[in-house]
This record gives sequence, structure tokens and C-alpha cells, in this order.
Amino acid sequence: MVNIFFRIIFSFLLVLLLLLLLMNDKVALGQDGDPVGSTQGGGGREMVPALFIFGDSLIDNGNNNNLPSFAKANYYPYGINFNGGPTGRFSNGYTCWENMLFKNISELLGLPLIPAYSEASGAQVLHGVNYASAAAGILDITGRNFVGRIPFDQQIRNFQNTLDQVTDNLGASDVSNAIARCIFFVGMGSNDYLNNYLMPNYNTKNQYNAQQYADLLVSEYSRQLTTLYNLGARKFVLAGLGRMGCIPRILAQYQMDRCSEEVNQLVMPFNANVKTMINNLNANLLGARFTFIDIARMFEDLLTNYRSYGFSVIDRGCCGIGRNGGQITCLPFQTPCANREQYVFWDAFHPTEAVNIMFGRKAFYGDQSVVYPMNIQQLASL
Repeated sequence: MVNIFFRIIFSFLLVLLLLLLLMNDKVALGQDGDPVGSTQGGGGREMVPALFIFGDSLIDNGNNNNLPSFAKANYYPYGINFNGGPTGRFSNGYTCWENMLFKNISELLGLPLIPAYSEASGAQVLHGVNYASAAAGILDITGRNFVGRIPFDQQIRNFQNTLDQVTDNLGASDVSNAIARCIFFVGMGSNDYLNNYLMPNYNTKNQYNAQQYADLLVSEYSRQLTTLYNLGARKFVLAGLGRMGCIPRILAQYQMDRCSEEVNQLVMPFNANVKTMINNLNANLLGARFTFIDIARMFEDLLTNYRSYGFSVIDRGCCGIGRNGGQITCLPFQTPCANREQYVFWDAFHPTEAVNIMFGRKAFYGDQSVVYPMNIQQLASL
């Protein structure tokens, strides 16, 4: 069932001052009057100059707000900003990776909150940009049921526009050196299943079995990531797919009281292929460092041991309508559950802020059982 979203634009941008090189008057990526490595807006030592983010609704912080799209969350009771206004984030607070990359580790990375591409301009782009778009996929055709969205290929083109803008101001040499030290976070693939392969109005399921579809997706994914590499990116963090058979939308759709193992098994080849791709890219792209976050393993641990983590509800959304709170996502001004910190899922598709914070800490500090071949802290230190 198509989720209906309504348009209420509100900004959620934190902008730092212009960053000046000590040796000249140029503004540089990741600097604010001091060389890279000084204390910055996040309150800690700046470990990387900037962060560039690509993905879907798990990461979108408002890029869909102005699109003719049903995939929007810029209304209550979705996340609010510091001024009490709606943000366009698909969560009851920060999105999953904002928690991971900002709230939990901003003091370590020294980075401010990263603006949405649709809102960023001028000096706002110097610490990075968020290009993510709800309903977007690796494949351009993914998510067409939501009408407007920004597929991964277009997100990459948007990054190139940003790069051109910064290069015009700074010069190619300065930008190239800085981009190589930035982190590129990519979380793609969920919609290629939820809003493509598993949708009855798509013929994809009749064209490919699970392995063939995973091969197609990761072949495209590898091409896209290589394009980012050719644009100067060197440090990549890729998020795998979670246990999608356990989300309230799937439980409602299949009228199940427990996770759909059919759906969980469907996405396993994708995660396996991405791990293989990472090994190949690390070996074949000079200077590249790719890290994989095993979201499926994190979710399996969470759903098995949820009570020990302080959760009590794992099979329904805190904010939603119908079976499992998963048939229709949060409607505007709907009253969510009162005890949201005890819920694993905020709505039909997305985890609560409490889960996001927990996963963020594991991704930053975790061992190779959940972050391979190194965690984000180690990657940022290189």
C-alpha cells in the first residue's frame, strides 16, 4: 500500500563558519580557520575533512521535501529539529546513519550535522553533503510507485555538481587531496527489494531469481562506486541490508506473527555479493578502503536478545496503522505510541532512534563480526 506523505518544508541545517587556510585566503574542505585535525563544530578532533552521504529513506534528511513524491516525512510525528519543526527524516529523531555519524561520534570526528543537497549552498557544503533520497535504489526504475525520488546514479551526479562547485573555488589540487581523506557513506539496496522485486506491479521477480537479482544489483553497485572512486573518493562505508523479513510492513503484508524467512533469504545473496565486491574493490582500486557494516547480523542479535537491550516490542511499528502498525506508515499528526524507547521499529519500515543509536555505536567501535574489515573509527584514522 502506497504511503501518503504531505509537504511541510522546514530546515535542519547546522552551518559552520568559512574555513580558511593558514597559508592563503582560500576556503578548504573540512577547515574552519585551522588545519584539518583541529577542534571543530562537533566538539572533537576533526578526523576527516568532510562526509558525503548517499542512500534512501534510512538516511534521507529532507532531499525529497520539494519533489513531487509520496515518499516524504516532513510532517509530525516524524523527527523534529532543534527549533521544534519537522525535518523530513523517517524516524522519531535522527535517522539511522545520522545517529551513527553525528550524534554518537560527532565529538570524535569533529563534524557538524551534514545538510541535505536540496538545501546546501556555498560554505554549507564544506563539511559534506547528504544526497540520500527516500524510495531511491541502485536501479533507476526502483521506487517508481512513489513517483519522485533520486536514484543512486543521480545522487552521484549531484555529488559531481558539488565537486565542480568546490573545485571552482579551491582549485583541483586542493580538492583532490581533501576528497581522498573524506568518508563516503553509502546505504543502498533496500528499495530495490521492497519497492521493486517484492512489488506486484514490477515484473522483476519473474525475470530473476534471488541470486540473479543480487548479481544484477551488485554489478551496478560496483560500477557506481567505481564512478565515485574515479571522482576522487577513497574511504567508503557501505551498509548492508538488514533482516527485511522482520519489518512491520512485511509482517503485515504476509500476515505473519514472526519474521518472513523467505524475504530474509531473498536478500542474503545481496549481502554476500557486497562483501565479495568490497574485497575485490579493495584489492583492485589503488588506495581505496571499503568497509562493510553487517546490519543483518546486528538485527539478528537485537531481535534475539531484545529484552537485554531494553526493548519490549519487536513486531510492530510505534507509529503506523493496521496489522503490526505496518500497513500504512505514520499519518500527519498521528499520535504515536507513548513508550517509543521500548520499540524496535518506529514505523512500517524504519527503526526507532534508540535502535539507531545502538547500531551507530557498534558500527563505529565494533569488531570484524559486525564491521568488516575495519570499523569507522579505524577508517577515519587512516
